[in-house]
Amino acid sequence: MEPKKTEIDRVDRALLRALSVNARASGAALAAEIGVAESTVSLRLRRLQQLGHIRGYRANIDLAALGASLQALISVRLVKHARVQIDDFRSAAPHWPGVIGLFHTAGADDYLLHVAAADASDLRDFVLEHLAEHPAVAHTETNLIFEYVDGDGWQDLVK
Repeated sequence: MEPKKTEIDRVDRALLRALSVNARASGAALAAEIGVAESTVSLRLRRLQQLGHIRGYRANIDLAALGASLQALISVRLVKHARVQIDDFRSAAPHWPGVIGLFHTAGADDYLLHVAAADASDLRDFVLEHLAEHPAVAHTETNLIFEYVDGDGWQDLVK
């Protein structure tokens, strides 16, 4: 996705930072936190959404509490870089069971797939059923995730 060229000011940046901490904060709470009127918050949120700076709001779900206690990053190398195979893999992979995210990467591998599974057996089955069987996939390498820590260094980009 191409970077947005639209200027955002101090209020927009403060609003983005506040939402990153609590996307469910009320307009009144956001207004009080950043020192503007609630109507300003409403207008700014609508504008930031229309410009694509805010792409959506999500709940941070504890997958382990739902029985998916194992997560992995799976590097995927494609057989060849034909547009049809790339498009086919790209359109199918995000919808496979347990897929959290798909990254198109540069380097030795073409994609990085973030997957959740109940256990090692389920992860193995995922690899065999979805990756080993896919005609576009030449090679995979699975890396288990022992711990994940959210980063906040991106906030430097909105200062």
